[in-house]
Amino acid sequence: MGKPIRAQRKGAGSVYKCHTSKRLGPSRLRPVDYSEKKGYVRGVIKEIVHDPGRGAPMAKIQFRHTYKYKRRNYLMVAAEGMYAGQYVYCGRRAELAIGNVLPVGEMPEGSIICNVEAQLGDRGRLARGSGCYCIVVGHNADTGKTRIKLPSGQKKTVTSASRAMVGICAGGGRIEKPILKAGNNYHRFKVKRNCWPKVRGVAMSPVDHPHGGGNHQHIGHPSTVRRHAPPGQKCGMIAARRTGRIKGGKTSLIRDVGDKKSKKKAITMSWMDFLRHLLNFEAWRNVASVNGKKKKKKKNSALI
Repeated sequence: MGKPIRAQRKGAGSVYKCHTSKRLGPSRLRPVDYSEKKGYVRGVIKEIVHDPGRGAPMAKIQFRHTYKYKRRNYLMVAAEGMYAGQYVYCGRRAELAIGNVLPVGEMPEGSIICNVEAQLGDRGRLARGSGCYCIVVGHNADTGKTRIKLPSGQKKTVTSASRAMVGICAGGGRIEKPILKAGNNYHRFKVKRNCWPKVRGVAMSPVDHPHGGGNHQHIGHPSTVRRHAPPGQKCGMIAARRTGRIKGGKTSLIRDVGDKKSKKKAITMSWMDFLRHLLNFEAWRNVASVNGKKKKKKKNSALI
């Protein structure tokens, strides 16, 4: 019987807990209130600060309390172009300007936004990393939904009342700078959590990992593992839908279906597009042949 693997030890916490002692706090938008739903609230950026363990800078924004004689401070991920002393407006009536927060349903298509709420009132969940942003794709007034494009390229539907900040998250291009030495990586992950350096499973002994052991560093069995495998066995590609190289991209095909002129031109199209075009042409040809037979029958009947 082997020892508990690294994944099992991480579940218990202990040395794998997040290092949060020096962090400033969570990044959240203002809570939704009546003033934001009907009009807008004005705040001022007090300072732009660095949050340990976070790539994007944070903005300390101060608002007046809507009912009491006091001020409230909020921490938000700063948008690119924000500066200390800038006025920020939050609400449905706010204008489309860098740093302002308003519902995505009030923004035109093609707007670039960040700190997007996945659901109304969750105070920002999407596009909060440095250099990340979403794009408003379209609105559906009948259902009250808005389609947005995420930083991954995937499209998501959110409520049109969900709020977002106008602009791109600051700190973009952070990963373009080369690491150069291991010491930089050490300090980079020290403020995050105990996840670096990470020893490969094939470099371990068989008692420490299912991939360990052997005279050469090799797994020795399929790297895929079922979803409901026991915890000590669950490593590698868990419940993989597919493995191997991704093939079947765009290829250069000659469109020799249709008129004769298009045979001479070689165009770039995917196999799926080619098959779709082929099926459409076959359907058109069948309809044309049926119509031709009907015309012939009419001519014969006229002669009789």
